[in-house]
Amino acid sequence: MKSIVVLISGSGSNLQAIIDACSSGFIPGKISAVIANKANAYGLVRASDAGITTQVLSHKTYASRDHYDEALIDAIDQHQPDLVVLAGFMRILTPAFVQHYAGRLLNIHPSLLPKYQGLNTHQRAIDAGDTEHGCSVHFVTEQLDGGPVVLQAKVPLFSDDDVATLSERVHEQEHRIYPLVVRWFCQNRLQQQADQAWLDGNILAANGYANDEED
Repeated sequence: MKSIVVLISGSGSNLQAIIDACSSGFIPGKISAVIANKANAYGLVRASDAGITTQVLSHKTYASRDHYDEALIDAIDQHQPDLVVLAGFMRILTPAFVQHYAGRLLNIHPSLLPKYQGLNTHQRAIDAGDTEHGCSVHFVTEQLDGGPVVLQAKVPLFSDDDVATLSERVHEQEHRIYPLVVRWFCQNRLQQQADQAWLDGNILAANGYANDEED
């Protein structure tokens, strides 16, 4: 059973999807801890309800990003994780943090990377007149939202969509593909080597695995 630490800042809906997948045995791993940088993050309630250890580590009490990430590394490493999962953790990570967890740090981003790195992805897709949008699970590197993609899921973007309707559609797919990628990692099927993602011994394409789901 792999040890997983999840970092959150908000409601934790992706956290809940991973909790459920661990509880059902779909993911052969255990969430050892959930750490939030905000005390009011609802994901902490989700974790507590599931009997998972929680911790709040506020970035506001540290003089710099470097000092915060050093403390965060210390907090995470107490749980000896095989995998660190970013689930709506709204912090730009320092190179030292990323290097420390290289190859075992995953994130989900609400766009079809490399399109719309950064924030406000749904509104940017709407403003661009896109006909499809989606989400991407990727390994984290020092480049913001630029690490190798493992899996993407696409959703249609309709002319009458607003941020709320599009976000809801994307979230549904996030909750499907994130647990799947965590499953692959915990099954020792997924690795990061240099700037590439490998699944079952094969290099994944720039947009990740070709299908949206697999057992």
